[in-house]
Amino acid sequence: MTLVILIPLALGIYMSVIDLDQYTLRKWLSTPFIGVENFIEAITKTELLRAIWISVSFAIISTVVTVPLGVAAAVVTQNAYRGRAVVRAVFLIPYVLPSFVVATVWKTMLQPDGIVNTVLHNVGIEGGLWLNGPQSYWTLILVEIWAAWPFIYLLALAGLQSVDHEVHEAAALDGALWWRKLRYVIFPYLKGPVSLAFLLGTLNHINNFTLPFVLFGAPAPADVNVLPILVYVTSFQSFRFGLSAAMAVVSLILILIPLFIYLRAVKLDVHEDGVKK
Repeated sequence: MTLVILIPLALGIYMSVIDLDQYTLRKWLSTPFIGVENFIEAITKTELLRAIWISVSFAIISTVVTVPLGVAAAVVTQNAYRGRAVVRAVFLIPYVLPSFVVATVWKTMLQPDGIVNTVLHNVGIEGGLWLNGPQSYWTLILVEIWAAWPFIYLLALAGLQSVDHEVHEAAALDGALWWRKLRYVIFPYLKGPVSLAFLLGTLNHINNFTLPFVLFGAPAPADVNVLPILVYVTSFQSFRFGLSAAMAVVSLILILIPLFIYLRAVKLDVHEDGVKK
């Protein structure tokens, strides 16, 4: 914990308050202390606020779509039937493939002369540019959804495994219809896993660097210039290490907000359960 998390975190915060760039890197311990100037510059003179908006909106849309998909897939594969193992294996393909491979395959398919535009042209639809311009934003969301929904599926499936078989039998004896069984038997058991999946999925989308980097390159088009790409370009192409560290600290704060809300909600739920008992 100290070596992997605390020390790098402390170094990142220290870098965010010094004037560290390609010229002062060799003597970074003696780099001038500039306080919050990097943060002010990041907010007022860079694309940080726009990048935050793109990252958050893209993450929320992706999560809102992937959660129902994952839960539906989990419900479909919960009960035993012929071929269920094959269906489960197929569902996991996007999850087990490395993000680099996923992005490379989709980038090839979405080229102007790629298979997507070819198929659309054959059915009389003009595809256009998927990797540049306004459509690139929806391209990023589409690819992210395809790659991310199996993670929600795994968490929801794990939650379904905890449903007591006696509860299913009681619902069947009472003649409960399938939708009532979903609402009153299955969904209550999925409250915790789905809440965790929503949080982790959103944070993972916000922090996803590999997929947009491989799919669009760096610097990325303005419509998909997400926060991780902006930090990368500022640090390793502009060599403004202090400025990029300040952006990274801002992104950390952005991530901690929903995490704190979730942990607070879990703590309150545990406390209420203890009081009821």
